[in-house]
Formats: sequence, C-alpha cells, structure tokens
Amino acid sequence: MKAASIEFRQVVKRYGDVVAVRGVSFTVAPGTLVTLLGPSGCGKTTILRLIAGLELPTEGRILIGGEDVTEVGAADRDVSMVFQSYALFPHMSVLENVRYGLVVSGTKVADAEARAREALATVGLTGYDDRLPSELSGGQQQRVAVARALVLEPSVLLFDEPLSNLDARLRRQMREEIRDLQQRLKLTVVYVTHDQAEAMAVSDRIIVMNRAEIAQEGAPRDLYERPGDRFVAGFMGDANRVTGTLKRRDDTLGDVALGPLTLRLPHRNLPDGPVDVAIRPEAIALVDAAASPVRATVKKAVYLGGLVEYTLDTPIGELFAVSLAAARPHAVATDAGLEFAPRGVVVVPPDPSGRDAAP
Repeated sequence: MKAASIEFRQVVKRYGDVVAVRGVSFTVAPGTLVTLLGPSGCGKTTILRLIAGLELPTEGRILIGGEDVTEVGAADRDVSMVFQSYALFPHMSVLENVRYGLVVSGTKVADAEARAREALATVGLTGYDDRLPSELSGGQQQRVAVARALVLEPSVLLFDEPLSNLDARLRRQMREEIRDLQQRLKLTVVYVTHDQAEAMAVSDRIIVMNRAEIAQEGAPRDLYERPGDRFVAGFMGDANRVTGTLKRRDDTLGDVALGPLTLRLPHRNLPDGPVDVAIRPEAIALVDAAASPVRATVKKAVYLGGLVEYTLDTPIGELFAVSLAAARPHAVATDAGLEFAPRGVVVVPPDPSGRDAAP
C-alpha cells in the first residue's frame, strides 16, 4: 500500500445557497495523519466526502498523489473510508464483511479471503472470521470496519468520527490503536472529529475549521499554546478569556496587566493597548491568599478523583481552574491566592472577520 499526498486548491462546495466549504486550501503529506477538527456544521465532514469522491466540488481542484481527481467519482479513487456507524452488513460474518470490497471488484474468493485474514490480523482480530457483527463489542466492530478499509490497500484512508459510539475508556484505547496502525503502515490518513483531546492524541497536524473555512492549522502543541484567534483558543481545550492591557518592551515580549497582576508574555506583534488573553485552566495554581497579589474566592469546587475543578471569583473575572492537588482541596466560599504558569497564558490576536464569534 502506497501512501499518497492530498491537495485542496481553493475548494468551494455549495448546496443551493448554502456554502458548506468556502475557498479551502491545504496539503496532506504522504504517510501523515491530519485531523479536521471543528464544531458541527463547520464543513469538516463535507471535506472528507470531497476527498472520498462522494461529493464533487463546486469550484477549485482536488489532487491525490499529484493527480487531479476533481471530477473523478468515488469508485475510481484509491481511497477507503471508515464511517461513524461502521456500516457492517449484519447478515455477513466478519470475514465476509472484510472481503466484500475485494469480491465485488472481481478478486477471486480464495485470494480475497487470504487478504481479508491478513487485514484482520493487522487489527488484532485473528480467529474472529465466523462471528457476526452482533456478536462483537463496539471496539471490535470498529476494528472490522478498519480491516475492511485496509484490505483494499488504499493510498488514502479516511475516518469520519470513528470513536463517537464508544465509551470513554474504549475511545482512549482505540485512538491509540488507530495511531499505532497509521504509523506502522505509514498510511496517509484524514481523520474527522469534534473532540479536541482525540485530535491532539492522534494527529501530526490539525486543521481547525469554523464556518466553512480554515481557522488555523498546525501541530497540536502549536495550536494549543499559540492559538491564532479567540475561536481556536476556546475550541482547542478549555480557555478562560479575559482582557488585559499590553505594553511592548521589545520585538518579542511585552508586559500584560491583568487587574493587579502583570505578566511578561510574547506580544505576538500586537500594538500597545487592550488585548485578549487566554488562560488555560491548568495554568492556574491556588496558593495561600497572602502569597499572591491576586486573591480569589472559591465559588464551586468539584472533586473528580485525581483532580479538582474550581470556579473562582477574581479581580480579572470569573475563572475556571483545574488542580491536581486533590488531597487538599480548597473549600467553597474560602479565599485563595492565584499564580499563573507562563506557558498557559497567551495573548490572542483578534480576528477582524468575526470568525471567532460563537457559532
């Protein structure tokens, strides 16, 4: 199986007066896993269907492996897709489900069965040949769907919200298995999800979508630590959004006043004056009230086993914080001082298009 590149060039998809994808351009390098991340209705699944050939673009060009496939239908593209529902045939055995695509394409049954067993071994389902889908767990059904896609040896493999039907523990296990499989086989994978943690766990790169456009793309850490606007800051995990006042000190750093506190942060080429600031919940530490110029009152404290979630009243505004110090939680209605880890506090550029407004 040979991994292929994917390229979108100013692709537009309209359904009547509705623009589902608006002037989108990106490239997926061969052998990498790129995730399309965003809220419902942002255009990510439409892009996946455009790659698969299940939809054709209204404008723009799509290239796979350097070849223009803009007008090529799904049957003639070297692409396989794993659907959210798995779409297994309930009356067929596991082996019959996996070999199905090969048989209908003209492969001899014996050869199709041999390749199907190899694909099942790849996803850890050796010995499950004769079982029906109803006799499998959700995670096993998902593996069968992956094997059915892999057996066709596609140059591109697509996943549409593949873990949404699984419980939290199994989602964590399956996302690790998908990532391991992609890296072991060096597959080109495009993966769609609305779950930020899932996207960060599996991806080489993430493309954040909002309102039919690309809001920002990059490596998971870059998007989390240096969001391009307020929308990305809020969608890439929890973020407290507050307003501060910036005074630049040099070409890189500036002093940002947040109420009684001043932090030195990268100014990201923003001018002096009011700025939006994103504060990650894990960057907020609760300390003795006398040890910090910022005093907070605990409004809520939620114990979650290994951590405590706090809602805090502060001079900066209401803040949400997460603390691993679950053995000694702060009680509701008590005061605490606040300290901020610099890596979890970032100045966020505004978006003049208004794209960072709530969808």
